[in-house]
Amino acid sequence: MLSARDILLLQDEQTRDWHQPDANAKLPLEDLDEKAGWLSAVARQHRANFELWHIEDEARTPGATDREISDVKRRIDRTNQRRNDLAEELDRLLWVWLEPQGLPRPDAPLNSESPGLIIDRLSILSLKIYHTREEAERRDAPAGHGERNRERLKILEEQRSDLAGCLNDLWSATVAGTRRFKIYRQLKMYNDPALNPAIYQSAVQEKLK
Repeated sequence: MLSARDILLLQDEQTRDWHQPDANAKLPLEDLDEKAGWLSAVARQHRANFELWHIEDEARTPGATDREISDVKRRIDRTNQRRNDLAEELDRLLWVWLEPQGLPRPDAPLNSESPGLIIDRLSILSLKIYHTREEAERRDAPAGHGERNRERLKILEEQRSDLAGCLNDLWSATVAGTRRFKIYRQLKMYNDPALNPAIYQSAVQEKLK
């Protein structure tokens, strides 16, 4: 069901594809069989991080107007919510696969991080590696820029290799019944009109006008 190697290959392939001119033709699709369906869910979660990365770049554009920054901020909030929801969906899909087997075992030691959250971190590392490699290979960069980014690239690749190993270990231990994880809802408040004071107080003020 879960293979860190498959996830890394997919995230890297899609990161490359989505940076190409015909990227819209390569969006993650719904698949029918179990493994492809799981990887399609991984792809959708990665797509949210991909979009979030580039929207955040827009927010730092020199000379951006207040209106443009405000619009970007709202897009960041919406996309970040989708990113978190899709990470939770990954955990839910794993639970659906595990439960008929009596897993995760309730008496097994609890892992502090779920597979979905680890996959989210791997997704971000895939993007960091892609863009750091881009900078390492820039021909118009100032002196020392390439070397600095090659060093950063080594660190990022080591981090990702370590994290992928942790994901495989967690999944193997969960399937063996010697480890468990829980689905913890992120319970974000900033997008909820009932929980964000800036939203519900604004609505009250509008009614009073």
